[in-house]
This record gives sequence, structure tokens and C-alpha cells, in this order.
Amino acid sequence: MARPVLIAVDDEKEVLRSVERDLRRKFADRLRIVGAQAPDVALNVMRELKERNEPVALILSDQRMPKMNGVEMLEEADCIFPNAKRVLLTAYADTEAAIRAINSAKVDYYLMKPWNPPEETLYPVLEDLLDDWFAEYDPPFEGIKIFGHRWSPETHALKDFLARNQVPYQWIDVEHAKGDPDLDRLVAENHGKLPLVTLPEGPCLQNPATAELAERIGLSQVGLSSQAKSEFYDLAIVGGGPAGLAAAVYGASEGLSTVLIEKDAPGGQAGSSSLIENYLGFPKGLSGAELARRARDQAHRFKVEMLSPQEARSIGENNGYRTIELGDGQLLSCRALLLSMGVSYRRLDVPGEEKLYGKGVYYGATLSEAMSCADERVVIIGGANSAGQAAMHFCKYAREVLMLVRGLGLSDTMSQYLVDRIQDTPNIEIRPHTQTKGLVGEERLEKIQVAGPGGEETIECDGVFIFIGAEPHTAWLGDAILRDDKGFIVTGADVLEHPRGKEVWPLKRPPMLLETSMPGVFAAGDVRSGSVKRVASSVGQGSIAVQLVHEFLREVKA
Repeated sequence: MARPVLIAVDDEKEVLRSVERDLRRKFADRLRIVGAQAPDVALNVMRELKERNEPVALILSDQRMPKMNGVEMLEEADCIFPNAKRVLLTAYADTEAAIRAINSAKVDYYLMKPWNPPEETLYPVLEDLLDDWFAEYDPPFEGIKIFGHRWSPETHALKDFLARNQVPYQWIDVEHAKGDPDLDRLVAENHGKLPLVTLPEGPCLQNPATAELAERIGLSQVGLSSQAKSEFYDLAIVGGGPAGLAAAVYGASEGLSTVLIEKDAPGGQAGSSSLIENYLGFPKGLSGAELARRARDQAHRFKVEMLSPQEARSIGENNGYRTIELGDGQLLSCRALLLSMGVSYRRLDVPGEEKLYGKGVYYGATLSEAMSCADERVVIIGGANSAGQAAMHFCKYAREVLMLVRGLGLSDTMSQYLVDRIQDTPNIEIRPHTQTKGLVGEERLEKIQVAGPGGEETIECDGVFIFIGAEPHTAWLGDAILRDDKGFIVTGADVLEHPRGKEVWPLKRPPMLLETSMPGVFAAGDVRSGSVKRVASSVGQGSIAVQLVHEFLREVKA
């Protein structure tokens, strides 16, 4: 967006230069100073700026000029930029005309010539006027725009994808913007198909897939791409959460050619956390998005190749190397492989859940929806740290946040600092011993049915955010890697304790600490059986995994 313009008009060349010099000295950091030596020239400049959608903040004009005086010029300028502040420079003899112009021509102020010293007579007046203008100025958003319905799962998916990748965007709810001629024209041109995505440059996209959107918006600028540059790597990592990002940084910094494959956005489940307050080294806490951005930038600096959005479809072995088939058919090979896919929240498995997903029912924090909940009642289901962090975030916007907890309360499953914060927040209510029985609504969520100590009841609400349990992203592994009865990957000594462990483990030595049932394939983070579900723990496991990778590589080279 171009800086707002301040236009100075005077027919005397030397005076105009003097005015421009003083204006640039004070305001060049936030305004573009444009000089015009005649009223008609100034008006033509304004018309051109209007056509280019560039704002004019203030017009400073001399009064006595041939063909058209300053007041007449400012009257015409009012038709072009009605919100611009208008100041008249006058000689002593013109003060009466200037005073009349304040009423007739909407002149905001008049200044007497000479204005020296500007620090006393010019700058204070203009600063006050400019502060008023900027306070009311709403610059047009020139970035990515999403047009869609609030209760559309497809719209939610696009918003969530951009938010998790920390790409600024503006969402326009088409229901609230009905009647806007530009919007009506855009929707008509696309035959009413929503959602639509418009980019600063390029065509309008109809409900694009995330891979297409990533390519269009240039995520490659921050090191993200869906296409691998090579077919072979020392270390491949599947999953870009804290464990995967930590392993990528340590692996690449120690000289391993490293590729990271992430199906959504770097940061994983932790990346959607509104605030992590107990992570070492950040006494004021940091958001999951900020942690993800820092880690992503660090990995990019060490030349980690990050494939996102991209997913792994299967793994195997070929001539002593590990292989990964990607979702688009690419086949990569690597010396060592780390699995750090993380987990997703479990489904409630209640009536109405599938029908209303994305229409008021969401899994995880989905911070992209928080501001839409202003003055509404939202329900948080779950009692662990992620649920508590979400409650503290949503309470800033929602009228009421209702937490449904199956257990006695929060203390058994949530860090005490979060428990204390929640209990001290007046618009958060905790309902212990409460289970969800159903979700009700037609086009959108309207009510939630619950059962608690007082019996069953139906509660009106506008959004339900689910934070229960953990489903590991391991189904795609098939029989290649041993898992426990809940789907988590077994590692280390647990491999040989598995019913099929001794049958499938091919080496004389036992598996290393984080090694899976396939030699040279390791697991770290929440996806690993028995792991501690904490960001710091995942980061630690990711760094340890790299040391084990080095041990494995030394072993196979021996």
C-alpha cells in the first residue's frame, strides 16, 4: 500500500520549494509529499491518485493564485477527496476570506504567512490534523481476500490453512456484505460458487486446494514447496511439529541433507496454540504460531528443504535405504527417516457431529474463528492444557466460554498456572462430570446436548471446539511399522515387547531408544507410544533422534 499523500500548492516556485522542504523534514517518514505550482495541476494530480486508489491525507494551498484561488481549488478538491484535511496559507489581508472559507469550503485551518519557524507555527497544526485523519483512515486491504459463508467448511479450511501458515488475509462474510456492488459482480462472474480467493495479482480462485493456494501465494519465499528438489537425502522427516522441526534444525546444522514433509503447516498441533507460557526461555510466553515461525525460519536458514503442503502415503525399504512415497506420487529415498506426524483431536462420536463439522463445530483451537465469536457463547470440550489455552484466548472475544470436562475438574489434567487463570476469569464457566450427547442445528450449529450431575440439558451456543484425546496420524504406515493398540508407534525396548516385535526386528542388536521396528526409522513427539505430550518434550526427542541417526549412519558405514 502506497503511503498517503500530502499535497502542497503554491504558484510561486521558491515558496513551493520552501514549503516542500519543511514538510519533508517533518513528515516524509509517513507521508509522500507532492508539490504543485498551479491549482489545475494539483487537481489533475488528485484525479490520478484517485484512479490509482492512493489516499490523500492533507492539502495545503496558498490562497492568492491566478485563474483559481486556494478556496476555489479546495472546494473542487472536496469532490475528489472529501476526507482529506484542508489548510489554507494566507497573507494578513486575506484572513477574512480564510475565516469565511472554514464554513463555506470546509477548510480545516488557515495559517498566516510566513510560517517560520515551522516547529512553532506549521508542524503543530498539521500534526493535529494528520492525527485526526489517520485515526479515521481505514486503508483498503490489498492482500489475499477470502469471500465465503461463516458456516462453510470449505471457507473455514482456507482460513485455517492461511492462519496456520501465518499468511495475512482478509475474510469477507458474504452474508454481511450483501448489496456491495463489487462483491455482487465478483460472485456473479464466478456463477455464485463459493468460497472465492482473490490475490493481489492474478485470477480469482474458486475453492482452491491448499496445494494450489500455497503455490499461488508464494510460500516458497519462506522455504516451503510441494515439490522435492532431490530424490535422495541423508535424513527425511515426516511431520513438521516441534519434534520434526527440532530434528530438522539439528540434522541440517550438523551437515545432513534434510527434507521435512508436512501435510498442513509447520508447527503441528502446537502451532495453533494461542499462548505457551511454560516453554523454557520465554518468561512472557509465546504463541504457537510464533514458535512455529521461529523454528521454520531457523530450519530455512540451515537449508532444510520443507515440503508443505505435502503428505507421505507409504514407506518402505530398497537396497538398504528407506523410501517414502508422497501424495502426488513422488518417491524419495533416504539413509534415515524420522516419523513425527503428531496427533489430532479425537472425534466425539455423537449425533450431529459429522453434519455440523466446519459449521460451528471444530477440532482444536482454530484461532482463525476466534474473532468471529464476538459477543457469543462458545463451548470448549476437554480439560488438558490445549483446552485451557483455547479458553483463555476465546474469552477475550466471546461473551461466555463454557468448558465441559468429563472428570472432577481441571487440576488432574491441566497445568496449575492455567487452572488458576481460568478460575480467575469471570466469563469462563467450568462444568465438571459433563459429557456431550449431541450437536443440534440445520445450516449451522445451534445447540449442544449434554449430560451432567443435574441430568440432561440442551444449551444454546454458537461454536463448539473439541480438545479430547489424541489420534495419532499413523494409519498410512500400514504394516510397515509396529504400533500399540491405540495406533502410537512403539520404539526402543518396547519394540521387542510387542507381540510381533521379535518376529519383525531383523538385527542382532536391540532397537535404539527412539528407533522403530524398521532399522533406521525413528519416531519422536506425540506420535510415539508413551511420550509426554508437551512441546519441550517433543523438541528434546527431536534433537535426541538426530544423535541416534548419526549412530545409525556410522553403523551402516562400518
